[in-house]
Parts: sequence; structure tokens; C-alpha cells
Amino acid sequence: MADSPSSSSSSSSSPPPPSSPSSVPSSASSPSFFDGWKEWMLYPTIIGGVVGGAVGLVSKHRKTYGLANISATYATNLTIVTGCYCGAREFVRVTRKSEHDDLVNSAVGGFCSGAVLGRLQGGQLGAVRYSVMFGIAGTAVDYATLKLQPVLKSYRDSILGGELKLPEWSPIQILDEEALAAKQAREEQLRAQRAIIIRDKEAQMEDIP
Repeated sequence: MADSPSSSSSSSSSPPPPSSPSSVPSSASSPSFFDGWKEWMLYPTIIGGVVGGAVGLVSKHRKTYGLANISATYATNLTIVTGCYCGAREFVRVTRKSEHDDLVNSAVGGFCSGAVLGRLQGGQLGAVRYSVMFGIAGTAVDYATLKLQPVLKSYRDSILGGELKLPEWSPIQILDEEALAAKQAREEQLRAQRAIIIRDKEAQMEDIP
């Protein structure tokens, strides 16, 4: 027997079943330990090693232990310290699900990394001393870095974007389109005047018997 029109229309207009919450994709993603790992872990560790080597070059122990040995020692130690601090800071960031510019991560990461390295270096007293030192120093360095990033970025963009302005007394000047066109016009005028002078001299030489 054929279905009635009312039953067919009601079945066709019935809303689809709601999807389960698990099938809806989540837009918020949890932070990963390797988010920006080059900028926040690799590069600072390399810079720390370079700074340590530079400190070794001017160390008062360079004559006793040798310049190469003391520089390598300072570079290795500061590389280890910087790497441990950056790793602890990023671990705290992922655990707290915060952003890179949160200085609480720096304080907690410095405290934890300083406590571990201090405990290995000088026992319980060293753990307390190094944890405080690392917490303060790491937070101060990260704060200064966050404040200097916009300044360095604008300076880099001004250089790469061709907006570098030299002082007026500089013999080298960067000309815009209007100044460049005016300079070319003056050069053309000077060439035309020079050609007229040369032509007049040649005519005078021809008139001389």
C-alpha cells in the first residue's frame, strides 16, 4: 500500500540526528614542547656558548690553564647552563599551557634548573644558592629580550626595507625618485652645455686661417 503524502513530508522534513561532541574538531590545540624550539632553546644555547667562550678569552685564568682550554671550559659550562634553563622553562610553559612571553615560566624554570645544577655542583647549599641566582638571572634576561625584540625588529625592517636614512653631512646619500630625476636632469643640462662649448671652440678653430 502506498504511503500517504503527510507521512512522506514529515519524514523528509525531520531534522538530522545531532552529531556527537567527539566528532566536532577542537579549535584550541594544547602547546607543544617543540613550539619555536629553535628560537627559544637552540639559538639561546648557541649564544650562551659563544658568550662563554668570549668570557674565557678575558678570564684571569687564561695564562694558568691556557687560552684555548679556559675558553672551551667556559663555553661548555655556559652552554650546559643555558640549555638546561631553556629546557626547564619550556617544560614549565607546556605544563602551565601558557605563552612564551609569560615570565612566570622563566622564574620557575630558572629556579628548577638552578636547583638541579646547584645540587650536583655544591650539595644542598649550592641548590638553594643556584636556584635563586638562576631564577633572577633568567627572568631578567627574558624580560630584557622581550623588551628589545620590537626595537631590533623595527631596526632590521628599516635596513632591509631600504628606509635607512643617512645624516645630511654624509657624502653618500640615498635619493628618492624625485631627487634622482632632478639629478639626471642636471646631468643632462651639463652635458648639453658642455657640448655647446666644445662646438663653439671647434667653430672658432675653423675660422682661424
